[in-house]
Amino acid sequence: MAQETKQGQKQQQIEQQQINLPDPKKDYSLRKDFSAGIWKESPIFRQILGMCPALAVTTTVVNGFSMGMATLFVLFMASTTVAILKKAVPHQIRLAGFVVIIAAYVTIADLFLAGSFPAISKSLGPYVPLIVVNCLILARSESFASHHPVHRSMADALGMGGGFAIGLVMLGGFREFFGNGSIMGFNLLGSGYEPMVIMILPAGAFITLGIVLGLINQFSGERHDKEYGCH
Repeated sequence: MAQETKQGQKQQQIEQQQINLPDPKKDYSLRKDFSAGIWKESPIFRQILGMCPALAVTTTVVNGFSMGMATLFVLFMASTTVAILKKAVPHQIRLAGFVVIIAAYVTIADLFLAGSFPAISKSLGPYVPLIVVNCLILARSESFASHHPVHRSMADALGMGGGFAIGLVMLGGFREFFGNGSIMGFNLLGSGYEPMVIMILPAGAFITLGIVLGLINQFSGERHDKEYGCH
C-alpha cells in the first residue's frame, strides 16, 4: 500500500513537471530573434560569415553601407519568401530552390543600384551579384526561415542583415579614417595628415578585421578557440 502511494506521488510529480515545461513553439521572442544578429550572433564579428564583401568593398563608409543595405534587402526578402513557400518546395531540391529565390532578389538589387546609383554600383563592382553565393543568406534560409513561421523569419533576417550592415560600416569607417583621413568624404585630420595607404589596400582589410575582432574579444572577455567561417 505504501509503495503504491509513493508511486502515485511520483507520477503526480512527473505530470506536474510536464505541465510546467515551456512550449518550444511559444518560448520565443521576436526581440530576441532580431537582437541576436545585431551583436550576440553578429555575422561578421561572431560567426565570421560573408568575409568576401566584408574585406573587399569596405574601403569607405558609403561602400560598406551600400553593400550592407543590398544584403539586408536580399536577406529579408529571401527569408520571407522561403518561410512562405517552405512547404511547397520538395526537400530534395530545397537548396537549389533557395538559390533561385536569392538570385531573383539579387538581380533586383543590382539593377536598382545600377539605375539609381551608378557611381556606387560601379564602385561595388561584381560584389553585388556575388551576394547570391553569400553563405549568410543561404544559411539563414536553410537553418532558420525554412523551419520557422514568417514573422520570426522576418525578425531574424532584419537582425542578421542589420548586424552585417553595421559590421561593414564599422570596417569601412575604420579603413576610410586611417586610409584617407576622412569619413564619408569629410576631411577630419586636416591637410597635414599623411594617409596610411595600406588601410585602403587588400592587406588593410585583414589588418582592420583582426584589430576589430581583437578589441571585441578583449573588451567582451570572450575567447574563440574554434576555427570556423565561410566566404
